[in-house]
Amino acid sequence: MFKTLASAAAILTATAGFAAAQGNPTVGGAPMMADMTIAENASAAPNLTTLVAAVTEAEMVETLMGAGPFTVFAPTNSAFAQINAASLEKLLANKPQLQQVLGCHVVAAEAFSQDIAGMIAADGGMHPVETVGGCTLTAYMEGGMLKLKDENGRVATVTVADVDQSNGVVHVIDTVLIPAGQVQ
Repeated sequence: MFKTLASAAAILTATAGFAAAQGNPTVGGAPMMADMTIAENASAAPNLTTLVAAVTEAEMVETLMGAGPFTVFAPTNSAFAQINAASLEKLLANKPQLQQVLGCHVVAAEAFSQDIAGMIAADGGMHPVETVGGCTLTAYMEGGMLKLKDENGRVATVTVADVDQSNGVVHVIDTVLIPAGQVQ
């Protein structure tokens, strides 16, 4: 049966304190502050400038500064560079489509990597992840790495996990996840 990330809320509350006590990883060399929002911290990361520009263009900054909790799978500049330049320009100019693509990177619950790994194990190796953008990603482990597959078969690897934020958690990924039928 489908289990949502929200079903792990009790476990997540306990692990949030543990993650903060361990210290936050840096993103692109920039320190990430657990008392700042996802939008504030992303703005400080030099390897997330394309994502920040896209979130701004999509008018989603206020959302990512909101109370949450959120889990954000944050594609790096290199991840966006994998998209053909003309397609990326077209995407950035189409606000509804951009909002959907960005929404496919956001889950309306806070889930640290150990919790996601537990859900994957409990589901026999693959765990469906519903996003606020209406996409269903498939989370799985491969070679000790957390991976996400989108509806088009594109696979993103989590390169920096468990970046604790005041309104959720960020996992940095190396590929932009695209909803079915969208620009690739």
